[in-house]
Amino acid sequence: MKILIVEDERKVARFIAMALIEQAYTVRIAASCAEARDALAESPCDAMVLDLGLPDGDGLTLLAEWRKTGFKEPVLILSARDAVEDRVRGLNLGADDYMAKPFSVDELVARVRSLLRRQSGSSKTTVLNHRSLRLDLLGHTLERNGEKLELTAREFALIELFFQNPGRVLTRTLIGEKVWEASYDLETNLIDVYIRRLRQKIELPGEPPLFKTVRGTGYQLLP
Repeated sequence: MKILIVEDERKVARFIAMALIEQAYTVRIAASCAEARDALAESPCDAMVLDLGLPDGDGLTLLAEWRKTGFKEPVLILSARDAVEDRVRGLNLGADDYMAKPFSVDELVARVRSLLRRQSGSSKTTVLNHRSLRLDLLGHTLERNGEKLELTAREFALIELFFQNPGRVLTRTLIGEKVWEASYDLETNLIDVYIRRLRQKIELPGEPPLFKTVRGTGYQLLP
């Protein structure tokens, strides 16, 4: 499990990181909004501990931005802002939990563990729909207006990833980790080849494109 800690106070960030590493979590620290955006673009995380007072912006702005792009992983806000209205605003913008500073690191670890357990135990939709397409995760089929489209196992895994993240720009690194479940040479055009195959099989002449290429970053499933 990968945890992203977005915290500009180095001592606090390292203190949290050590506690999480002791529990066998993999941890990455970002000290600013820019670093947090880069970290999430480079590699997915399973949960996030988010400070609000960052040197180059507000953590709430980041949270709202990520939720709009389809980021569904649990977020625990950790902030010195402890007023009720701050908590309410954070939760309304998409946070899953809120802790005020000063805090107990044992309680923080317990809350992170609870969020991850709740996330993994939540029921998942087995049928995903997008435009005229219907993706059946149990039946392992993709249909367009009732007509079955033939996909390889890798192509199915790729389209499933996009259907689960509609509108979110997926980086090549994230796609490689989620679909191939391993790092691979990003200089190769492997992902580009598979996206081209999906376009050929799914997109129809005269209809709006299904995928958008985000130059230098990755791909996005269009509404």
